[in-house]
Amino acid sequence: MLLSLLMLTCSDAATKWLGADYPAGEIICLRAVFSLLPILLMVAISGGFETLRIIDGRGQAWRAFYFATGSSLIAISMIVLPIADAAAILYAGPLMITALAVPLLKERVGWRRWTAIAIGFGGVVIMLRPTPSAIQWLGLLPLAAAFFSSMRDIWARRLSKSESATSMMFWSALATIALGGVTLPFAWVTPTALDLALTATSGIFIGVAHYFMIEAYRISEAAVVAPFKYSGIIWAVFFGYVIWGDIPDAFIITGGVLVIASGLYILHRETKRKRIA
Repeated sequence: MLLSLLMLTCSDAATKWLGADYPAGEIICLRAVFSLLPILLMVAISGGFETLRIIDGRGQAWRAFYFATGSSLIAISMIVLPIADAAAILYAGPLMITALAVPLLKERVGWRRWTAIAIGFGGVVIMLRPTPSAIQWLGLLPLAAAFFSSMRDIWARRLSKSESATSMMFWSALATIALGGVTLPFAWVTPTALDLALTATSGIFIGVAHYFMIEAYRISEAAVVAPFKYSGIIWAVFFGYVIWGDIPDAFIITGGVLVIASGLYILHRETKRKRIA
């Protein structure tokens, strides 16, 4: 899990670097193309193209839509915001999943977790700035990305019994290629060999990181693995400072602490509830 978060943050940093010279749609499309390389390797290892068979077409389509939109918004967020700021707001995702699981998955959420969700979203408000004159409107991009990513994960839960992980990853990557591809006729800059290699590395890292994440959850309990997802904020702060000289301000630090603490508490309560059940 630690390695997967490092790879994803490296990919985010590469996206931000490339975003200074290339259109976002081009970066999104090419990253997704190269992410297919490790995905196809996983397909070959796990049983061939039979593993890509679609059982629930409607569900796959919805997950692919949410994946492609969420991934695109994350990429744009990394380009226009300091990566630590974007990463901190993106951690609102687990709070959204817990809240959305009530109407969409018919799960029960107790008052303690609802309180944690409220505190976490209070942290998001702090990160967006508390006054209308100073509100960080660009911060709504990673917040929207967190919503779409949460819906992606909700659909992944629904599809887990009928669809393979490689199938969901493959079709979602194709949807991302299509979404980024529609912009290419209007905005294309031919990449240099070095920048193309950086884009390829970014895409491959995305594919490998998601595989590592799936394996981490497969071989260990979620309660052990999930907290390490928050290591991504450490890498985001590190790369943001070393490459761009970005230092998170008091709003981001305070709000980020509230969001992460709320997410960890929700994980603790969910783990405790499952053990009792």
